Amino acid sequence: MQNKSIRFRARSFVAFALVPEAPLEQWLQDLDRWIENSPGFFKGRPVVLDLNVLKPQAGEIGALVALIAERGIRTYAIEADYVDSLGDELPPKLAGARKTMIEEEQADAEALAKAEQPAEPSLSKTLIVEQPVRSGQSIVHPHGDVIVMGSASFGSEILAGGSIHVYGTLRGRAFAGAWGDRSARIFCRRNEAELLAVDGWYRTAEDMEPSMRGKAIQVHLDDNAIQVAPLN
Repeated sequence: MQNKSIRFRARSFVAFALVPEAPLEQWLQDLDRWIENSPGFFKGRPVVLDLNVLKPQAGEIGALVALIAERGIRTYAIEADYVDSLGDELPPKLAGARKTMIEEEQADAEALAKAEQPAEPSLSKTLIVEQPVRSGQSIVHPHGDVIVMGSASFGSEILAGGSIHVYGTLRGRAFAGAWGDRSARIFCRRNEAELLAVDGWYRTAEDMEPSMRGKAIQVHLDDNAIQVAPLN
């Protein structure tokens, strides 16, 4: 009987990276707040724990992974360039991860010049959503802008590598520049959003000025702070 060979297929997944910072207690409180405002956001999503900023000792990594697991977040892999190896009880050490566009541009001037060249119209990576985004629905588009022709309901979420345009009412959660584009923006005709985020920096409905509710707005990042302004 002829033996069948083992079949392997390559897969490419978008993973979210959590980057703990000191003081760790404050960072965990901020994470708890995020989870409270976006329940279920991390459910079923691959999460990488990037420790290259915090740089905990090897013996402290297990406790940190456990603290994150208590919050319903499963760590699939760990980035820790300063550690040679991790124990078998920990998630595997990630190797060969592709850096974000911002990091690549800072490291490679030639790549920056190429990125600044105008894209050909035929290569447009804008995703146009012609139907309303329903409650519980997620629109995930890592490679460009997202345009929603209608509204986005409470409990919905839109994640874009670029900017987000909602021509109706934005009632859910919007994450622009979610893969490292600090220049991304959010535009909507009527702001009733639960959460607005650019490059991981966010503001919730409770944090927004009451004058910006129910209005046409634009959202951008300014020195690691989310700015919500009227759309004139």
